[in-house]
Amino acid sequence: MTDAAPALAPLLRPARLRPGARVAVVAPGGPVPADRLEAGLDLLRGWDLDPVVAPHVLDTHPTLSYLAGTDEHRAQDLQEAWCDPSVDAVLCARGGYGAHRMAGLLDWAAIRAAGPKVFVGYSDITVLHEAFALRAGFSTLHGPMVATEAFLEDAATREALRATLFEPESVRTLGLDGAVALVPGRARGVTYGGCASLLAADAGTPGARTSARGGLLVIEDVTEDPYRLDGVLTRLLRTGVLDGVAGVACGSWEGCGPYPQVRAVLADRLGGLGIPVVEELGFGHGPTALTVPLGVPAVLDAPVDGGRCTLTAELPALV
Repeated sequence: MTDAAPALAPLLRPARLRPGARVAVVAPGGPVPADRLEAGLDLLRGWDLDPVVAPHVLDTHPTLSYLAGTDEHRAQDLQEAWCDPSVDAVLCARGGYGAHRMAGLLDWAAIRAAGPKVFVGYSDITVLHEAFALRAGFSTLHGPMVATEAFLEDAATREALRATLFEPESVRTLGLDGAVALVPGRARGVTYGGCASLLAADAGTPGARTSARGGLLVIEDVTEDPYRLDGVLTRLLRTGVLDGVAGVACGSWEGCGPYPQVRAVLADRLGGLGIPVVEELGFGHGPTALTVPLGVPAVLDAPVDGGRCTLTAELPALV
């Protein structure tokens, strides 16, 4: 018999941003439209930030057009931004695909030595959230990206990120009014997660998470048909990486089919865990993408009486 895996522990939180902070924009995954990038940079400047674009953000891989430049260049941009002491935050321009290919090229010892910084992204960036948590011990932000539609067009999305960056104590509780309990209850744990299909793709790979004991899983996804979503959740269950999870907070399932079918899959795959499950909290690929701190202790409330469901961080996302 082996000892049980240790419970998830809170991770090191980075410092909040101040006016004039220098923020680097990187593209770990797919190609970035130049016009969307420039519009996002203008919004950051409006927050009195000083955005700098990494050298290869607007690159496209010479033969694989779904990648923003080569694996080596995408990794180099992130590495240099993180290890530059003048950079206070690293923001992703978009997701797409590619983080799996370059995560292993990063010098994680150097990243650990540089210390925690604000890191923001979602979707494909889930791979890097997990790597920062497991290889560096740093808390990160599952939040909107600079050149994406939600950041450019949704005021609630932008304000949630801005407040998290500058006034994190003001946004410790999140959850849209439409959030409901799939399985009622209350749970406490350390937040982790992201895009469900990326978590499933990571499961079983070297250095990946092997236990969720004491964790609060936050998950969402996009354009995964119900049967494919079933497969994603089944893989997470069969690999054991959900063993010991305290609760599940679900975000958006944009383009994943009629929502009643999605809900049926969530209920079938997660309902038997005997833990609280909340749906439609308002993060991920939907029209509103609230910012969720990862690696912090939090409480998931799914009232039995049908009251408002929330996820409340016990500490501000940033110090």
